[in-house]
Amino acid sequence: MKIGVMVESFRLGFRAGVEKAAQLGAAGIQAYATGGELGFATMTPAKAKEALDIVKSNGMVFSAICGDFGYGFDDPARNPEMIEKSKRIIDVAKMLECDIVTTHIHRVPEIECEQKEILRAACTELGRYADSMNSKFALETGPEFGSVLGGFLQSLDTTGVRVNFDPANLVMVAGDRPENALKALGPYVVHTHAKDGIKLRKPAEGELIVGEEALHHAELAKMGHTYLELPLGKGDVDFDIYLPALHAAGFDGFLTIEREVGASPEADIAMAVDFLREKLAKFSL
Repeated sequence: MKIGVMVESFRLGFRAGVEKAAQLGAAGIQAYATGGELGFATMTPAKAKEALDIVKSNGMVFSAICGDFGYGFDDPARNPEMIEKSKRIIDVAKMLECDIVTTHIHRVPEIECEQKEILRAACTELGRYADSMNSKFALETGPEFGSVLGGFLQSLDTTGVRVNFDPANLVMVAGDRPENALKALGPYVVHTHAKDGIKLRKPAEGELIVGEEALHHAELAKMGHTYLELPLGKGDVDFDIYLPALHAAGFDGFLTIEREVGASPEADIAMAVDFLREKLAKFSL
């Protein structure tokens, strides 16, 4: 397995973020193409070549491109526009010599219903386009249990839709265990996010449990927060169980560090790189 970094996590801009990732010894970076410096709407072959040259000159590759607009694909009125934008991001990824675009599609319902069929139609169209480009449109884990997402993927008539596996999202949002989710999703995983966190819960009125401790997070729960992202090794993702399970599922790609919060992203990312190196060495991955 290889270590990557979401370049936006540094909050330094594209070039500086790439250079910082290289200094930390990362092998790849993921970047957004929904807007910003690599935004699909303003991308040209010349701009793509410049970005690719920056990455390659620092000894790295694009591990994946992020195509998450912050919306899902469960609104039939909006879907035509969102699908076309997502296809353009697959095109941009190809220009950047990358075959994987990641996104959230919103929660997949457990039962068959109109919303699930709307999601299925959108993913089928995007998957077939990805197939035509020899690319993968990777759905990020989190809102639903891995078994639900796995069943949804099995129902699609395309091999172009796969999984961007985020263990923290499963823990923080769905309340699933990553090693359990891999039983259904292992064959579909083409990219991962290295992230950690905890689910904030109130099992009974006035009672708070955060993992096994952390009463000091009570104020967050009172404010309506349902989860808390934490540095690697500080949350409820058990990497000693998760990483071997990921390897056993046949994955040998990127563990891309994503740090969406925190006052010291560079320090947190550096710690995450060291943490992953230690775990990869420990399990000979």
